[in-house]
Amino acid sequence: MELTSMDVAEDKREELKRSLGDAFPEVFSEGTIDFDQLKRVLGEWVEPSKERFGLNWPGKADCMKIIQQPSVATLKPVREESVNFDKTENLFIEGDNLEVLKLLQKSYFGKVKMIYIDPPYNTGNEFIYPDKYEETLETYLAYTGQIDEGGRKFSTNVDTTGRYHSRWLSMMYPRLYLARNLLRNDGVFFSSINDVEAPHLRTLLNEIFGEENFVSQIVWQRSKKGDAKTIANIHEYILVYTKSREENMENGVWRKTKLGADEVLAHYKKLRTELENDHNLIRERMMDWFRQLSNDDPRKAHKHYNWSDDSGLYFAADFAGPDDGRKNRPRHDSMHPVTGKSCKKPSTGWRWDEAKTSWALEQTPPRIHFGPDETTIPNRKTYLHEIDTEPYSSVFYADGRSATLEVEDLVGKGIFPFPKNKEVIADLISLVCEPGDIVLDFFAGSATTAHAAMHLSAEHGKQTSFVMVQLPELTEPDSKAYEAGYKNIAEIGKERIRQAAKKIAEGLDGTLDLDGKTQCDLGF
Repeated sequence: MELTSMDVAEDKREELKRSLGDAFPEVFSEGTIDFDQLKRVLGEWVEPSKERFGLNWPGKADCMKIIQQPSVATLKPVREESVNFDKTENLFIEGDNLEVLKLLQKSYFGKVKMIYIDPPYNTGNEFIYPDKYEETLETYLAYTGQIDEGGRKFSTNVDTTGRYHSRWLSMMYPRLYLARNLLRNDGVFFSSINDVEAPHLRTLLNEIFGEENFVSQIVWQRSKKGDAKTIANIHEYILVYTKSREENMENGVWRKTKLGADEVLAHYKKLRTELENDHNLIRERMMDWFRQLSNDDPRKAHKHYNWSDDSGLYFAADFAGPDDGRKNRPRHDSMHPVTGKSCKKPSTGWRWDEAKTSWALEQTPPRIHFGPDETTIPNRKTYLHEIDTEPYSSVFYADGRSATLEVEDLVGKGIFPFPKNKEVIADLISLVCEPGDIVLDFFAGSATTAHAAMHLSAEHGKQTSFVMVQLPELTEPDSKAYEAGYKNIAEIGKERIRQAAKKIAEGLDGTLDLDGKTQCDLGF
C-alpha cells in the first residue's frame, strides 16, 4: 500500500507533457513547462522574463514572430529549365529557404522522411540570410544588404559586428523550426556543422526536437593531415535527430551495407550459375578472385567468406567459447558426420550449448562446418548474406577531394568549392529511407543530396524523391563560376543534377532514360 498520496499536480504535468511533447517540444525544459513560450508558439506574444535552462541570445524571442509571419511569395513553375516536368516527383526550388519552408507547410506537412542540410558554417565570410522580404528577389537582396547597386554580394558575418553567433542562430532557428513540421513522425534530421557552431546548433536542436530525440554527433574526418599552429582541424560533424525516436524505432534498427559485400555476393551468385552449384569449384574460383583484388579494394575485406553450400557463401568461424576463465563452458561431444567419432574440443569449451548445436546440425544444410575427420575442431557457418549490414559508425573517414573532382567533372573546374561527398549522403539516405520516401535539403548548394538520391535509385533500386531549395545567390564577377556562365549558385545545382542524370543513364547501358519510362526518376 502506498504511504503517500498522489501528487496530482505532478501527474497532470506528466499527462500534459505526454500530450504536447511531440507537438511542442520547445516548451519543455528540464522537466518544467515554459508557459510563456507556449503562448508565443500559439501566437500570443509574451515578453521574455524568467530565466530558464537553455540557449538564449539577443533576438531569439523575435524568431517566433518571424516563424508566424505568413509568406506572401508564390511558387512559379519553370518548365523550360525542368527535366521531365510532367512526370517527375523531384523538385528544385529557387528562393530564400525561409519563405520556401513556409510555402511547403501545407503540401509537405508531415510527409518528409529525411532532411539533410549543410548550412553556412559561420566562418565570418559566408552568406547569412537576414529575414526581411520586399517585392522582387533583386529588391530583397539589395534591401537586406546582400548585394550592392551593381548586383554584387558584399555582406559577411564577422565577429566585429558584436552579434557573431546571435545573427547565425537567429537565421537558423526559424528554418529548423519550420523544417521539423515537414518531417513525418518517424522522420530523421541530419545537419553538417563545424566546431564553431556545433555546440550552439546542438543546444538549439535539443530545444526544437527535444533532447530525448538526439541520436548522435557523428565525427566526419575529411582528410588525413592538416596544417595548423596548434592542432590540425581535419574533421567536421553531422548532428542527427529524430522527430520521434520511439516511432522511428518501430520501423526497425538502422543498418548500412558493409562496403564491398554486395559486389562479393553478386560475383558469388554469378559463379553458382556458371558452375552449376559445384561448391568445391566455387570455393576455388572465389579464392582466386579474392587473390587478384588489390589490398585496398573493399571487396577484399570479405576474403574469408570463401566456403559455399546450398544456403550461400560462408565463413567457417571459430566455434570455441571466449577465453574468459569460465569453467562451465559447454563441452559436449560433437560427432563427425563421416567417421562417426567425437571431434576434438576447443580448450575453452564450445561457444554454443548442446541444444543450439543440435539445432544447427538439424538445418539443411547443417550450420556446422566439419573438417576432413574428427581430429579437427568443427566451426560454425557464418553466411555473408545474413551479416552484410552493420551499424553506422559515429566516426568515419571520407576524403573530401573526391567530391570536388566529381563536381568538377559535371559542372567545371573550380566552379563550386568544398562540396559534400555524394557517397556519404547516399549512405545516410539508405540508412533511414525506404523506396518512395522524400528527402529535403534546403541549403542545396551544388545539389549533392539530389545527386545522392538519384545514385541510390539507379544503383540499388531505392527510389527516393528529393526537394532541393537554394537561394540564387549571385556569383562573384571574378570567379570561375561567373566566367563559366553560372550567374548564381542555383544555376550550378541545376546543371549538376542534369549532368549527373545523363551520366547515370549512360552508365547503365540504356536501361534508364530521362523520359520517366523506368522506375528511376532522373527528372526535376
